[in-house]
Amino acid sequence: MLPGHFERSCHYGNTSSATIPLALDKGILEGKIQSGDKILLYGFGGGLAHCGLLIDWNI
Repeated sequence: MLPGHFERSCHYGNTSSATIPLALDKGILEGKIQSGDKILLYGFGGGLAHCGLLIDWNI
């Protein structure tokens, strides 16, 4: 696994639209996401639907 990278699909399986919020929550709880971090969120759906978002985490 890459430094600063984490994934949760091995623990929960395919959670569809809840995958990103679950990973975000776990990252915060485990201290892997800190205020000031840049976070890349990327998801995909059926067919060729996909979307990504880069955010500056300041909470």
